Amino acid sequence: MPLPRLLDLVLNTNARLLRTRPEFVQRIRRLAAGRAEVFVTSSLQELERASAAIAARPAPADGTKRRVVLCGGDGTLMAGVTALDRCFQDDPMPELVLAPAGTVASVARNWGQTRGVLETVRGALDGKLGSAVVRPTLRVGEIGGATRIGFTFGTGLVARFFDRYYDAGGGGYRTAARIVARVFVGSFVSDEYSRSVLDPIPCVLSVDGAERAPPAYSLIIASVIRDVGLHLLVTYRGGEDPDRPHLVAAPLPPRALGPQAPRVFLGRPLVGDGCFDGLASSFSVHFSNDNGPYVLDGDVFHAREVEVRAGPRIRVITI
Repeated sequence: MPLPRLLDLVLNTNARLLRTRPEFVQRIRRLAAGRAEVFVTSSLQELERASAAIAARPAPADGTKRRVVLCGGDGTLMAGVTALDRCFQDDPMPELVLAPAGTVASVARNWGQTRGVLETVRGALDGKLGSAVVRPTLRVGEIGGATRIGFTFGTGLVARFFDRYYDAGGGGYRTAARIVARVFVGSFVSDEYSRSVLDPIPCVLSVDGAERAPPAYSLIIASVIRDVGLHLLVTYRGGEDPDRPHLVAAPLPPRALGPQAPRVFLGRPLVGDGCFDGLASSFSVHFSNDNGPYVLDGDVFHAREVEVRAGPRIRVITI
């Protein structure tokens, strides 16, 4: 008689490690044979089908916890949680095990994940896991469009940073650090490169139903984690209140914003006229055109208007 499927593995083959080391996928398949269901996905449609299959399986009658291992980076976690939330609807979502296999894994690292993808998969298969911890999320809804569950939302310099990052071929922390350093140095003289990242973009920000006065923002970021990467502690209160994400917004020009990078590394608030720094139950960003850019956990999207509020709480295991 086959063993009951209490553990599912979801492998995103677009994640950098699984894309560059395809033998890892086969190794995981061999490790999981007869012990867990393995779903290999390379598109959102495949991820949705995998999530639907996991949700359709009857829950264990004895109350044994169901667990899903998500193998990938921050984007995989965001897309995986979004798909699972949609498929499970009102039923409890399985406990999630984060197995980093992407370029960066900021969310997993913030929550204490220290092991690589293979070691994490082995630990999950062998049952060598700790207890699940309840973690907060963001619910990000495009007005008239898609709704996603994520962890870090950003626009303004965040969106422009990722444009430069992907134009440079990605590459992880080294590429990101070069861009940050170039913008920081250039901001003191407001050179062309720093302005291309830091200049405010036209948009209207409303926080808890109140419209903010500035008509353009160079930075809008909200997160449930403190370190959004490269030890940038801009949302230094991330996760403090699961019902109110930490929102930071600044309408400052390059010469006023860029030199404040040391404050961000130290987890101190930005200073300047029109800045907002606090916990918010909800906020919305209305862009001046139909194609306003925003970033959710490293993935770039476009919309006319986006609303952000606290999302569902999830149970996460890190090892």
